[in-house]
Amino acid sequence: MKEKYIIAGIQQVGIGVEHLYEAWKEYIDLFNMDIRILEDDKVAELMLPYTGGKPQQRHALIAINIQGGGGFEVWQYSGRKPQPLGFTLNMGDLGILACKVKSRDVARTFEEFSKNPKANILGGLQQNIDGHQTFYVRDSYGNLFQLVQDDYIFKDEGHSNGGTVGVTIGVTDIDKAMTVYHDILGYDKIIADEAGVFPDFEALPSGTQQFRRRLITHSQPRKGSLSELFGTSYIELVQALERTPKKLYEGRFWGDPGFIQVCFDIRNMDALRTKCAESGYPFTVDTTQNIKEGNSFDMGDAAGQFAYIEDPDGTLIEFVETHKIPVAKKLGLSLNLKNRNPEKPLPKWMLGMLRFMRVRPEKI
Repeated sequence: MKEKYIIAGIQQVGIGVEHLYEAWKEYIDLFNMDIRILEDDKVAELMLPYTGGKPQQRHALIAINIQGGGGFEVWQYSGRKPQPLGFTLNMGDLGILACKVKSRDVARTFEEFSKNPKANILGGLQQNIDGHQTFYVRDSYGNLFQLVQDDYIFKDEGHSNGGTVGVTIGVTDIDKAMTVYHDILGYDKIIADEAGVFPDFEALPSGTQQFRRRLITHSQPRKGSLSELFGTSYIELVQALERTPKKLYEGRFWGDPGFIQVCFDIRNMDALRTKCAESGYPFTVDTTQNIKEGNSFDMGDAAGQFAYIEDPDGTLIEFVETHKIPVAKKLGLSLNLKNRNPEKPLPKWMLGMLRFMRVRPEKI
């Protein structure tokens, strides 16, 4: 039987910023992203296809909300001036348009955000294409976040919202894009597929135009060491029907301001590499080609392997095979995932130790 790869869930969404700590403080304030998994300030040597052919110095950290979901990878160039988007992002443009953040009670989260001066809410409470309530908020840097209904909680700390539960991606052809999102990433269940003008888009840039939207998820629960932390995830594909979309990273580097990539936590990079190549989307970056077989790539406090592919429109999708993660850095404790059953989730009490990695904004 051919060995298969495992996708545990969305590990993080990369967010390029100009001032890392300032942005992270805002994400703690808005989304309770206060558990720092790792922080790394060194040269990115292996991303040459996306960094002008030269290694680039960068400073990045990954933070999560312990209530569940993926995290944010907050990312800043430290050796060059980041290049912001040179035009207004419009819905349907090619790339990651919005990060979806989970809420167990969207109306409650809306009320909380309405009282937060840092929250720039666009429009009001609306109905999402899945029938649940939703709303959008823009951060101080122009990035869009959509609060969506998701009842799953990993560790209840009393907040109404959790972490990353998906992304909205602009594509030129939804059916063509499914060769990546369905065939490789396993989003095999269509929740909604509609075309027209949508009330929940109206307050967004060009949101009064016509679009085709498809919301997809995975029909089976994800497996893997970190799968219970991440939970279910969703991808929304958006196709502009009235205009020609622009590529959000055309002429810019990976890591420049905006949503850089969506990252999936996986096991069995070799099997995934084969599947991507057979599907016509070969790895464009692959750390396993730069380290000895079976070894890990140093990622600051964590270790593992990573690779990238592009979807049909060039949106970056990252895969990380996590080998080691810190769970209580002050105590010198970390988890080695390499020798564990790749399908079995880690015990909740074990991942609950991540609470020792909490950082208070005043300490940043």
